[in-house]
Amino acid sequence: MNAKQLSFLSAQRRGGSPEDYLAIHTFLDSAQEIVSDERHRFMHTWWSVRYLVIPQFGFMIVNSEGQAVSVKHICEEDHFLPNYGDKYIPDLLDFAESIPEDEEDLARLRRFHKNFALDEEVSTLLLSPLTVTGKIKSLFFTHNSWFVNSILPKVMGSRYDIKDADISPAHFINRMKVESWMKGEAYPPNSFGYKSTYLLTA
Repeated sequence: MNAKQLSFLSAQRRGGSPEDYLAIHTFLDSAQEIVSDERHRFMHTWWSVRYLVIPQFGFMIVNSEGQAVSVKHICEEDHFLPNYGDKYIPDLLDFAESIPEDEEDLARLRRFHKNFALDEEVSTLLLSPLTVTGKIKSLFFTHNSWFVNSILPKVMGSRYDIKDADISPAHFINRMKVESWMKGEAYPPNSFGYKSTYLLTA
């Protein structure tokens, strides 16, 4: 389902009009700018909700009927679950583990991060994938030209000088495997299923 269809779903479930929800659903599908298949769904994780969506849209939005609606529930129940057969929500670790290791990764990521290390707030956001996964290669989700120039300004309003970037999205997307669980066809390795995981994070 695309962002417009999911916005209609949110309106049916939560009231208001589809336009009340379109900005959130469109943002969650932002990674389709860099890859059109299911690999773009690394944005469909709790990491994205915690570090990217809520800082941008807040914990609640008020729809056109004056009803307060949980942003977390819009993401999880109206966007993520329909894409995963209403069975589970993957962890960012699942997506990180679909990227094969390369011995040059750490050095390349360190070089990239030096550009942002003095800005504590931005640095913390860029390092957040490592915080939640414990995997160096998960940093590719934030340490790339697309994230810094497209996502970071939306979340934090931060903009940086125009210059060549050492890491483009293709650097990790081209290495990333398309797994069956990305299509909703099988449970991902680190998933507990939606209900049990939701109870831990509600």
